Amino acid sequence: MLLLLKAALRNKKHLSLLLFSFLALGLLTIANALEISALGVLINAETLGQLMSGKPLAATNIEFLGQHQHTNPLQWIIHRVQEQMGSVSSLRVLIGILVCVAIFKAITLFWSRFMTQLMAIRVSRDLRQQYFEHIQVLPMSFYQKHNIGSLSSRVVGDAGQIATSINSILTNYLHTPFTIMITLVLCFFISWQLSMVIFFGIPMIVLPITFLAKRVKRASRQLQSNQEKFASVLIDFLAGIQTVKIFAMESFSLKKYKEQNDRMAVLESKAAKYGLLTRPILHMITTLCLASVVLYGLLTLKLTVSDLIVFCGLLQLSYEAIKKFADENANIQRGVVAAERMFEVLNLRPEIEDKKDAAQLTGFQDKIEFENVWFRYHDEWILKNVSFTIRKGETVAIVGPTGSGKSTIVQLLPRLYEVQQGQIRIDGKPVDAYTQRSLRDQIAFVSQKPFLFCDTIAANIAFGRNFSREDIQQAAKKAHAEEFIIRQPKQYDSMLAEAGQNLSGGQQQRLAIARALVKNAPVLVLDEATSSLDAISENRIHSAISALHGQVTQIIIAHRLGTIENADRIIFIDRGEKIAEGSKEELIQSCEQFRLMWEMLYRTEKKEPAEV
Repeated sequence: MLLLLKAALRNKKHLSLLLFSFLALGLLTIANALEISALGVLINAETLGQLMSGKPLAATNIEFLGQHQHTNPLQWIIHRVQEQMGSVSSLRVLIGILVCVAIFKAITLFWSRFMTQLMAIRVSRDLRQQYFEHIQVLPMSFYQKHNIGSLSSRVVGDAGQIATSINSILTNYLHTPFTIMITLVLCFFISWQLSMVIFFGIPMIVLPITFLAKRVKRASRQLQSNQEKFASVLIDFLAGIQTVKIFAMESFSLKKYKEQNDRMAVLESKAAKYGLLTRPILHMITTLCLASVVLYGLLTLKLTVSDLIVFCGLLQLSYEAIKKFADENANIQRGVVAAERMFEVLNLRPEIEDKKDAAQLTGFQDKIEFENVWFRYHDEWILKNVSFTIRKGETVAIVGPTGSGKSTIVQLLPRLYEVQQGQIRIDGKPVDAYTQRSLRDQIAFVSQKPFLFCDTIAANIAFGRNFSREDIQQAAKKAHAEEFIIRQPKQYDSMLAEAGQNLSGGQQQRLAIARALVKNAPVLVLDEATSSLDAISENRIHSAISALHGQVTQIIIAHRLGTIENADRIIFIDRGEKIAEGSKEELIQSCEQFRLMWEMLYRTEKKEPAEV
């Protein structure tokens, strides 16, 4: 529960809402007590007799309430009011009292529910915002440990569950105790002997609530954990729908989905059983207690019917609050589990943070240096003692077998990961001497899998930056993307589907290249950026990028060696180690592995037989 309160008060502005909610719930409790007391006055036999005969209500009620003014403070208040209204007709007084109580109850009921709902809505909003802001600063290693289904379910489902549970907490831990306290005090004023029956029922109520709460929490934890797996299976299917259909493996996907779906149903049934079992048990206990009160009050204490009805009404208010507490407690336990899962992420400290004295990198002036760089993922070394230098304006290609660590090198440069040993320097300073934002502003990156979001083509190229339409169009022309953009219904203002699904893979890559070119950064990184392009488009883009030679420092990773033929230098990486470095001619002579790769791949591209 402390985690839920922590979630609610992460924003200090919520404290005022919490206080207003508590005030509203307190007034609602008073309104409920007034309603029951007014009912007791109304059903008093003498009062009804006076109303039927048309006689003034005040005199009889003064006499009736005067007999009970020392036992019930609410009746004492009504008694004092009626003393001042002796000349007013009975019906008018009665109607006035009932209308005032009804209006007061309606106002407090709306206010209390609205304030608690408003509190829950704002907590949910702020949690979603804080969660998204936090995961943005977490390193890439975090995303390799968590799947998309898990992260999305926490930001949507868990935040909503926490908000709902906070609403339940306001009701249970603020409203319920206040209701019980007020009603029990009034019950003791009416008859302290009859009130002793309550103490026999309290242990019978508390024990099942405590027992079932533990079971509900355990079932909720299992259920929410399974929801992550369920979401992951669904997301994987939607993301790979083309592969599933091509391989005709719908039955395989359905089997995996059915397993998780059935498991969800079992856990939901288990949680529902424990959650719904509470109220029947409490209803049985409270009914027995109320029956005991009525029999003991009538037969032993000889209480009047009106006193007994008021007493039972107040007692029922107290019991209903306890029953509601039990119902809402299951919801609170689900919220506790959701808060644990959300704070598991929110409490993670970013592995990569800016130093307090980090400087702004305003441009690239000299060179990029990798000095004895080691990088490990889990227990496997991806890079081992890698060293090389890239000077401003150079075009450097990094080649090697699949899985050799090429992409890792270019991901270390903008600090998507942090090196374990060695150092990466830009203009003589380590990359961690600069702020992450300023460092990444100097690098334009095109990955093998381009990211496109649901917006216009122009917005995807600009990517949140304030570029003019002329700059966007110029970048699209250089990336040879305009040739398909102008065929779209609204050209640059045409909307893209989710993940650019209404474009081919080559078109998506060309938009990603246009996005990098419009940024006009001094360092351009191309990580298999033309892998989905046809030969003609690739040659055109290669020509456009070659035109930037000397103006932009280029780092190119490619399996198609023809695209790096004119690179100033080529670095050959194998199993995380730098094997060779030099021009194409130098590597063909000095590096056997590069020569074999060149002969196989380059001659294949030229449709010539390879001789190995």
